This record gives sequence, C-alpha cells and structure tokens, in this order.
Amino acid sequence: MIDALDALWLNTSPSLNYLNQPLLKYLAQSVVIANWEYQQTQDEACSLQVAVTLLHDYLKQRDRPIHLIGHGMSGVVALTYARQFPARVRSLTLLSVASQSAITWHAHYYVQRQLFACSRRRLLTHTIFNLFGNTVPQPEDQLLTALNYDLDRALGLHSLFGIAQLPQDGVSMPLLVCGGAMDSIVCPPDIEAWRHWLKPEDALWQCPEGRHFFHYFHSQLVGDRILAFWRSTLIKRSIQHQIPDQSDCSTIVHSRP
Repeated sequence: MIDALDALWLNTSPSLNYLNQPLLKYLAQSVVIANWEYQQTQDEACSLQVAVTLLHDYLKQRDRPIHLIGHGMSGVVALTYARQFPARVRSLTLLSVASQSAITWHAHYYVQRQLFACSRRRLLTHTIFNLFGNTVPQPEDQLLTALNYDLDRALGLHSLFGIAQLPQDGVSMPLLVCGGAMDSIVCPPDIEAWRHWLKPEDALWQCPEGRHFFHYFHSQLVGDRILAFWRSTLIKRSIQHQIPDQSDCSTIVHSRP
C-alpha cells in the first residue's frame, strides 16, 4: 500500500539504477522506502512535465505527505514536483542537484560536444573519468553502454541544439541538499549556491571525498545524513504541534468579559 511508505526514491535513469541500490538498501533498514521509476522510448519527446504528472498520478492516491529523494535528473523531477504540489511533500532531499538544477551530466556532455570535434565514445570515456575518477563501479565497456543508453532513453533537458535552463528558487518544505566535494559535474559552488534559498530548517552537506555518484561509494555516510535530517523534521514538527498558537490564546483572553 502506498500509504504505508515513509519515503519515495525517484529514478529517471533505469540503466544507472544499480548506482542507487547501496543507499536504498541502507535506508530500507530504517524506513519504508520505494523506488519510483520513469522510462521512455526513443520515439517519445523528453518532457519534465510529463514525468511530474505521472508522479502526481501515483502520489495522489496517498493520504499524507511523503519524503521525496532523488539524484541528478531524478532530483530535478522531485524538485519540480515539490514546487507544484508542496502539500504532498513532507521533505525534499536532493543529491547532486545544482541550484541551477538544469546542470546535469547530460548538459556537461553536450557542452563538450559543442567544444570538441571528437567521437561520442571518446567523449563518454572522458565523462566516465569526470563522473567517477579512478574508481569505477563497472568495467569501462559496461559503463559506456549504460551511459549511451542513458543519453538516448533517459529523461533529459538538453541536446545538440541547445542547453536548457530552469528557474532557480527554494521550496516550502524542509530541504536537504547533498553534493560531492570532488564532483566536477555539479561542482561545490553549484551546491553552495543553494544557500541563497535555504530556510532555517533546511540543510546543506557535501561528501568530503565524493564525486557525482557519491551516494554509491559512501552509502552509509550519506544514508546517516538523510536519516538524521528526516528525524529532525519529525522532531521539529512534533514541537510545533505542542506549542500553542499565541494569537489564538490572545483572542481567547480578550474575549472574556
């Protein structure tokens, strides 16, 4: 039952989903979390709003807000949904999502295509180093296949014809933004730029030795940060419910004869 869920992980890159599994398994030890996946064919137009609408069709069955979490482009979907349907989101956790959320590894790839006259394979090989450094989760040929598939089939905003931009703003619910301190795709300054939009209950954290997929290599460290954030939102919400509304009390006092 969807109402039994505590949190929902969004995934718009099926070919790279294995990179999310260590963190999902770690979080599942403490909370009830599900994996929502968006897939499209090469014949379908890439549309952020279509993904958001399908996510809403799924979540509107639920009778209470949920913790949303996503990495990269999946985080962009979570962010867009949270802005459009804030009442349905208890908290939002973004991993490797810049303040200018259109900055993704796809954007990085297409910028390089515009700058350098070299093959797709060569650029993707260079992208593997930018994403993972010298520690790769799979053999290079398998990673090349996965990244190729992601470019062709995953939800994306960019193409050879242009690099998209998205609105920059905050959200109304508690927000946790996490990045990798060694990420060359969503660089530390791109994460720090979120501070302009943070509220007192929000948090920003950068994984000291993390690259773009830092949650794969440091799943327990990242998981502990996320769980601590979720617990803090629960505690703050409980305290708020215990504090009487002073304006209401004042009204009651003044209404006495």
